[in-house]
Amino acid sequence: MKQIAIIMMILVLTACTAPVENSTAAPTDKLAEIQARGTLVVATDANYLPQSHLIPDSKPRPVTKCEPTQYTANQFEGFDVGVAVELADHLGLEACFVTPPWSQLVAGNWGDNWDVHVGSVAITLERMKSLYFSTPYYETPTVLLVHRDNTTYKKVEDLSGKRIGACVGCTFEAYLNGTLKMPGQEIHYLIKDAQIVGYENEDPAIDDLALGDGVELDGLLTILPKARAAIAAGKPVKILGEPLLFGYASVTMDRSSTRSAIRLWNEINRIIQELHASGTLSKLSMKYHGMDLTKEAASYDITALEQFP
Repeated sequence: MKQIAIIMMILVLTACTAPVENSTAAPTDKLAEIQARGTLVVATDANYLPQSHLIPDSKPRPVTKCEPTQYTANQFEGFDVGVAVELADHLGLEACFVTPPWSQLVAGNWGDNWDVHVGSVAITLERMKSLYFSTPYYETPTVLLVHRDNTTYKKVEDLSGKRIGACVGCTFEAYLNGTLKMPGQEIHYLIKDAQIVGYENEDPAIDDLALGDGVELDGLLTILPKARAAIAAGKPVKILGEPLLFGYASVTMDRSSTRSAIRLWNEINRIIQELHASGTLSKLSMKYHGMDLTKEAASYDITALEQFP
C-alpha cells in the first residue's frame, strides 16, 4: 500500500509541474502578434526625402511601447512615414520604426525583426517571390535626371551607353538591365546598354550628378517626387523627357515569416482602401509631393495577383 501511495504522489506532482501545451508558445498569426505587443514595427529609409527622413537629434517619446532600438513616430517625417502612422492608428497600434538597408528589405527573409516595410516599394514579379504586396497607396513615375547644364541630350534614348546611377535592387536597375517585369504592364526599354553605377539609394547619386555634367554620372533614374525634391533643394539637375515607367507602391510583408500574414494583409488592404476613399492619402501626397499621385493606385485590383493560395 505504501508503494502505491508513493507512486500516486509522484503522478500527482508530475501532473502539477507538467508544462501546459501552447500556453507560452509564440503566436502563429502576425496580426495576433502585433496586437498582443501593441506596436506595428515599420521598416523604412532613414534618408529618402520627401518619402522618409529621420529628424536629426530627435528624441523618442518619453512614454512609448517601442523598443530602445526602435524610433518613435515623432522622430520621422515624410510621405511613407505618414502612411505608416495612419496604418498603425487604424490598427489601434503605435508605429515604431527601424531602418535596415534597402537591399535587405526587398530581398525578404526578415527573420520577423519587423512587421512591414513602408518604403515606396513598387510591385514587380521578381519581388513577389519574396514579398507580399498590399493594395498600392500611390503611383511612382520613374524619371531620368541629367545635369542642369547639359545641352547634348534631347531625349531619354540619348543616354544609351552612358553612365547612369541607379539604386541596387530597385526597379531602376532592373529597367536598365532590361529585366524589369511588372504585373499587367508592358515595359518599353528606351535606354540600351547603360553603364550602371549602383547606389544604396538615390541621394549620393544625385550628389554625384550635381558635381558637373558628365563628371561622375551622365544621368540617373529616380521617382518623380525624389527628382522634384532635389530640384527644389537647389541641386543643379533637371528632368529629361517624360516618365519611363509607372510603378505602384505598396506596403510589403515577408513571405518567409514564421507567422501567417493573411489576416494582417487583409486588414492593411482594408485600411488603405479607406484612406483612398477618405482622401487621406491624397492629402498626404499633396503635402509631401506637391501633387496627387494616389488616384491610379486607388483602382488597382491587388486580388488579381493571387498572392495567397
